[in-house]
Amino acid sequence: MTWIDQLLTAFYEAKWQVTDGQSIYWREIVGNAFGLGSALLGLRRNYWAWPVGIVGNVLLFTVFLGQAVGNDQGTPLYGQAARQVFFLITSVYGWWAWRRNKRRDHGTAVVPRWATHRQRLTFIPLALAAVAVCFVVFREVGAGFPVPWWYYLADSWIFVGSMLATYAMARGWVEFWLCWIAVDLVGVPELLHFGYYPSAVLYAVYLLFVIWGFVVWTRISRSAAVSPVPA
Repeated sequence: MTWIDQLLTAFYEAKWQVTDGQSIYWREIVGNAFGLGSALLGLRRNYWAWPVGIVGNVLLFTVFLGQAVGNDQGTPLYGQAARQVFFLITSVYGWWAWRRNKRRDHGTAVVPRWATHRQRLTFIPLALAAVAVCFVVFREVGAGFPVPWWYYLADSWIFVGSMLATYAMARGWVEFWLCWIAVDLVGVPELLHFGYYPSAVLYAVYLLFVIWGFVVWTRISRSAAVSPVPA
């Protein structure tokens, strides 16, 4: 085993012993720190938000699989884990799109705007149908774990809502902040219930942050409507 392998193994197994019966993986703390950094850069419309977020996605994917991959902390949250994979894929697209826009639109990575009525009539029904499908899938996959029915519904919305929010962010839609608010309102109680405390705290911070982000992007979208960026 090389020193790099030893370093990665030590980081993967490292924990913060909060109490005698409660410990937290440092992967969860560091992963959420990268997530917060990505959100801050996204508010500033900086395309580096996407690669920073990718690092956090990889770390949190290993955390939310919980006991399914040998972690001794927490019930597996398949919706939380699966959305990290989608985040990674969408982040590649978002990074490419924002960098392209920055070169094409006089240094502006993205100009916030509201989705059109036609776009809303497309993504809202699709999101509701996806929640129903994910509810069935997650319930079948997690049949061996003793969790209440609402867990699968909450995890399904967190997964689908996060997918929708990330895609909307890549497109520059103001609605992506509203999606994150709805995800956080469900995610904080779920994470607290299952013992993922660092993630729950970060979700609570996100809730305040995304409300402010929504206000900022709404103002920018109004300004852009009055004075559009030159093509």
